[in-house]
Amino acid sequence: MNQDTVTSLVVDMMAVTIKVAMPMLLAALIVGLAVSVFQAVTQIQEQTLSFIPKIIALVAVIAIAGPWMLSSIVDWTHDLWGNIPQTVDFKPVGGDER
Repeated sequence: MNQDTVTSLVVDMMAVTIKVAMPMLLAALIVGLAVSVFQAVTQIQEQTLSFIPKIIALVAVIAIAGPWMLSSIVDWTHDLWGNIPQTVDFKPVGGDER
């Protein structure tokens, strides 16, 4: 296992993490922006007003995209575990050197 292999694994991990987190982050961003505009227009300055709509949006995103998110993580983990023999140069102690 060399530095290029480790870098490749970390880049793949970060890509899957961003891909899985992006729907939830975008939903929270859009709902938060909409609530902020609503608060500015109506001059309601309640700090807890944006909490419940964000929670509802995140639950909806998880309900809709949850299976896809879970399958993405499971596929990446399956590939990671499946590639261990190719990634690690295992040499048994006392093995035959030919």
